This record gives sequence, C-alpha cells and structure tokens, in this order.
Amino acid sequence: MNHMYSKRQLISLMLPLICEQIFTAFMGTADSMMVSNVGAAAISAVSLVDSINILFIQAFYALASGGAIVCANYLGQGRKDKASGSADQLLFVIFYISVAITLLCLLFRRQLLSLIFGAVERDVMEAALVYFFYTALSFPFIALFDSGSSVFRAQNNSRLPMIITILTNIMNIFGNALLIWGFGLGVAGAAISTLLSRIAAALAVLILLRRKEGDIIIGNFLFLKPRIRLIKNILRIGIPAGIENGMFQFGKLAIQSTVSTLGTVAIAAQAMTNILENFNGIAAMGIGIGMMTVVGQCLGAGRPDEADHYIKKLSIIAEIVIILSCLLIFSVTGPVTRLAGLESESASMCIYMMSVITVVKPLVWTASFIPAYGMKAAGDVKFSMILSCLSMWICRVSLCVFLIRVMGFGPIAVWIGMFADWTVRGMFFIARYKSGKWLKHTVTA
Repeated sequence: MNHMYSKRQLISLMLPLICEQIFTAFMGTADSMMVSNVGAAAISAVSLVDSINILFIQAFYALASGGAIVCANYLGQGRKDKASGSADQLLFVIFYISVAITLLCLLFRRQLLSLIFGAVERDVMEAALVYFFYTALSFPFIALFDSGSSVFRAQNNSRLPMIITILTNIMNIFGNALLIWGFGLGVAGAAISTLLSRIAAALAVLILLRRKEGDIIIGNFLFLKPRIRLIKNILRIGIPAGIENGMFQFGKLAIQSTVSTLGTVAIAAQAMTNILENFNGIAAMGIGIGMMTVVGQCLGAGRPDEADHYIKKLSIIAEIVIILSCLLIFSVTGPVTRLAGLESESASMCIYMMSVITVVKPLVWTASFIPAYGMKAAGDVKFSMILSCLSMWICRVSLCVFLIRVMGFGPIAVWIGMFADWTVRGMFFIARYKSGKWLKHTVTA
C-alpha cells in the first residue's frame, strides 16, 4: 500500500516543528531572565501579566489550529479553492476577534489587573499596566502569525514558520538588550521589543502566504465578506479547543496560588521543575501538532485507515522522543539548578521531583496527549474538551489542593495531581480511539 506520507515527508514536516517548539521555549526562558535583571517589581509584573496574556494567546492558537484542520481537510479532498477560502476566513475572523479583545484590554486593563490580582504593591501594578498596554497591542499580530503558521502547516510546510519564529525570537532578544539596557526603558522596553517582533512575524507570514507558489494563496482578508459556512467549520473545531486550552491556564493559576502558600524554598523548586518538565515534553508536542496536518489530509482524501495508521505510528515516535527527552533533561537537572543559583534545599527538592517525573512521564504522558491531536483533526473536539476539563479540575487541581492544604504535602503534590490527570486522560483517550467513534465526525460539513 502506498502511504500518503513517505518517511522523508514526515521528517520534513515534523523536524521543523520540533525545532521551533524547542527554540521558542529556550527564547522564552532567556526573555524572562533578561527582564529579571530589571528588578523584583519588573519580574513580578511580567509574571502576573503573562498569566493573563497566555489565556488569550492559547485561545488564538486554538482558533488557528481549527482553521488549519479545515484547510488540511480541503487539501486532502483536492479542493484548493475551498482551502484558500477557509484560510481567508480564518484570518478575517481571528483578526477582528483579536482587535476586539485588544480594545477591551486597553480600556479596562487597570480594572482587569485589580480584579485578578487584587491589591499588589504600587510599583508592581504600575509596571504591570505598562507591560499589559504594549503586549495587548501585540494580540492581533500574534493571532495573525499563529493563523498564518497554521495555514502553512496545513500545506505540509512547517519550515517557513520555523524560520520566521527563530528570526523574530532573536530579534526580540536583541530588542530586549537594546531597549532594556541601552535605552533604560525597563519593563516598557521588554514589552515594546515583544510587540515589534510580533509585528515582524505577522507581516512576514502574511507576505509569504500571498506568493503564488503554495497550494493556499490568501487574498485581502481585511475587506472580505464573511462566509458563514466556512467560519462555522473553523469555529466548530477552534472554540472547544480554545475552551480546553483556557481551562488549562485557569488550572495552572489555581495550582500556582496553592503552591505560593508553601514558602520561598518550595516556590523556587517548583518554578525550576516546571521549566525543566516543559522542556522534556516540548519535542513530542511538536509531533502532535504535525499529526493534525497528517490526519486532516488523510481524512480529507477519504483514507481513514491511513489516518489510523499515522496516529499509531506518530504516537510511537512521540513515546520514543519522550523517553529520550526525559533522560536528557534529568541528566542536566543538577548542573542547571547550580547555574540558576538555587539554594541547596530548593535544588534537592527540584532534583527529587524531576527524578519522579523522569520515571512516570514516559509511562502515561503520550497516551494522554498525542492521540488526541489526531482525533481533533477528525473533528472529535467536544470529547477532548469535556474530558480534559473534567480530568484537570478533578485530578490535577483538586487532588493537588487537597494534598497540600489538608494532608500537608510539599510541591510533589502538584506532580501527583498531574500524574493522576495524565493517567485518567490517557485511559479515556485510548478507549475513545479504539472505539472508532472519533471517525464518525466531519470537519468540512
């Protein structure tokens, strides 16, 4: 049987995605370290505002992924005109939604920050207001970049988004250095640098999408008439995914609030463990993102057996990647804690938690995340949304809060809750996959 994707085609799709995810994570860490040099009020302000920003950015990313699945499905059907039309409608919808969110954030940013974070110190609030102003201005540009990148991935082109991401992240780092230290702008400098790099990324991806070489060529989306059927297809996939991503961020905030009661040593250990755990899963996440394109095109072409084949194959590859990533990150955990200047008690706590994660994560993580990407590409998004939200709040958040506040556990309670969440999700996703019900949905109805 001739498969839709050769080994070379899979590698050329997956490798740039993995590189992009890893590079973005490294640059995000470097960005935070540069801001931390401005002072305690600055890093506190950035941390607080970013917890809000991530909610919106995840929502934009989910909408963009919904558009990419629709585009991939049409390309699998050989309907390039419909794929291009869907790309236009995706950009149209996400641009105006992001502009509306930006205007609301700018008008009510003080009230929003006060509502969520209460009476923080005055210098932290002032820095947060400045940082939120510039980062909110960047929402339409990050939304357009996410959408444009998703459209490229739907065409099996993950290389161009990777190159744009790398170049604009480097631009952001140099911009930080120039504006924070060269011009002494502090938090404002960091935010302006982020804004400029996101503008550059959005312009680059939109210009490249107007070239005549690709399967999908966008038009002037700013003045389009909305095509309700295409928009419904996009939102039917994107909105449940957005709710799922948003709930994850709310859950993280609830866990952060609980961990903050444990004292400075535990907070520092948990913060470092979070960073390291993020790195050991990010490469496999890249495989999951690529799976949406592969499965979407297979189902669009009317080849469900192929879609099933690639979910299995890519899940096995993701599992191998997770094992290797966990071992690699654990091997550098000790040196990283020393380089970061963690106190010995925090470092010991971090190393202990990473040792547990290194054993447990390869056992349960892959099943709880990777097959779900393929099932979402089939249009099976509501099941994933409901399962993920219930599992996270019942297992991850509630169990963590109970173990810390009632049973007196330390930060390891966060990971016990996480492992329970991964295990439950994995069991239900495997059952859903084996039932074949995920194949009974349609994307381009």
